[in-house]
Amino acid sequence: MVIFNDDEIGRLIKMPKMGADANAKWPTLRSKRGHVEAHATFGGTDQNEFRVVLRRSTFNPLAFSAVLMVRVPDSTRWFRLRRYNGNNHEHFNLVEGNRFRAFHIHTATERYQRRGGREDGYAEPTERFSSYDEAVRCLAEDAKLEMRPSYDPIQRGVSSGAEV
Repeated sequence: MVIFNDDEIGRLIKMPKMGADANAKWPTLRSKRGHVEAHATFGGTDQNEFRVVLRRSTFNPLAFSAVLMVRVPDSTRWFRLRRYNGNNHEHFNLVEGNRFRAFHIHTATERYQRRGGREDGYAEPTERFSSYDEAVRCLAEDAKLEMRPSYDPIQRGVSSGAEV
């Protein structure tokens, strides 16, 4: 099992990432049971492979998740670096023992990995976004996701108003 330390996690999040091919674009959300979902692949400047997974409930506009993952070297496993979640549930930080119900950002930490929990089990409430569209933009900005300007994620059918 690979454990990423907090410095590595921070570096991976902040590393510029480019769409996987020259014609890269945000995929359109596709219907799945009770939600819509899209995946996009990115390459990091250090040859790491990254994946973004976007999910949004078809029933509850507060139920969404925008996730940044990196492929674990020499593995098929995807490690969740960051997750931007809606305000549809109470979150509990197991190690710290605090609860809250708010829009929140999960970040992978070494301490959660070492305790055997989900790598991104720690989360903090945020006021940076209050909708799915804003959360996707925050993820794109924080993770330095680079694509052609004409491929803005909100304009490419991953927004909450998109037809699915």
